[in-house]
Amino acid sequence: MATQLGDILVENELISKKTLEKALERQSGTDKRLGQVLEEMGVITEPELMEALLRQHSPFADIAQKKQLGDILVQAKLISEKTLERALERQRAEGKRLGQVLEEMGVITEHELVDALGRQFGFNTVSGFSNREYSPTMLNMLPTEFVMKRIIFPLKQKDMMLAVAITDPFDGETTDMIARITGLQVVPVIATRKEILEAIARHYLNAPINPDAGNTILVVEDSPTVATLVQAALVKEGYNVIICKDGIEALKTTLTHRPQLVITDAQMPKLDGHGLLRAIKANPITASIPVIMLTGRATTDEEQKALAAGFFDFIPKPVQPLRVVSRVKRALEMSKKMKY
Repeated sequence: MATQLGDILVENELISKKTLEKALERQSGTDKRLGQVLEEMGVITEPELMEALLRQHSPFADIAQKKQLGDILVQAKLISEKTLERALERQRAEGKRLGQVLEEMGVITEHELVDALGRQFGFNTVSGFSNREYSPTMLNMLPTEFVMKRIIFPLKQKDMMLAVAITDPFDGETTDMIARITGLQVVPVIATRKEILEAIARHYLNAPINPDAGNTILVVEDSPTVATLVQAALVKEGYNVIICKDGIEALKTTLTHRPQLVITDAQMPKLDGHGLLRAIKANPITASIPVIMLTGRATTDEEQKALAAGFFDFIPKPVQPLRVVSRVKRALEMSKKMKY
């Protein structure tokens, strides 16, 4: 795991390969974490380390840890071994949490999973917490980006213990990181993914998440003329269109409204199209939303780069309304098929 973290930091140009080698040598024979050694060496700060980790999509995905929950569900006779095999195969392809995959397969609901884990292993469960009030001190214990990526929510602190709502109580990676950030002992409390997302939206983003976005499409474009043209074409086809003028605003809107599709200009203020795409795909809340690039650099090379980067499709400028509508319909149809 230490080497993997080091590779991430080198790739993000936060440390050099030479520094990583020295740090691994210094770490050898001790029980210290690599991040702790690097901090002691004065080459990286805690915020820089956290930012590097949060930019990665599941950087410490541990197959054995993921399977642990599945084995527990099999032992509890909630699912069969065959169902678990299929779910793990689908999980590897889609990068989702096992509980989410099982729910999408229709073999277990979120509430059934929470109740079963609580009864079988004595974990505390919680519901109805998204509508409660929380102090700024409590919410500030964990960074917004961290709670959104890990889908967790701080519930209550007592002495040196912190109760945290979490979907998978066996996710030791996440609880270890919470303990490292807060300096407190973590008590996992099981909750549904839906309610945790609602709590995050209300208390961290100050906006309700709309899980039933219907036919909503987000258009990210700083040119009012282009934005209006795209909006008019899509509204005429019956779509609900939200317009954002910069990448940061678009990212927040994507998290709170979860549109069916995002169309973004390549060159954007604050956060460009590529940066927005990476942020959307790095977060499990929004990772499955298809993103189409809209750009004036309509060359074959640019199109290949966009598709290679993970954009679902490519729309060149000047904008042609019929082309926009056809690409949107195609993307939504293909996205729907990929989910089943």
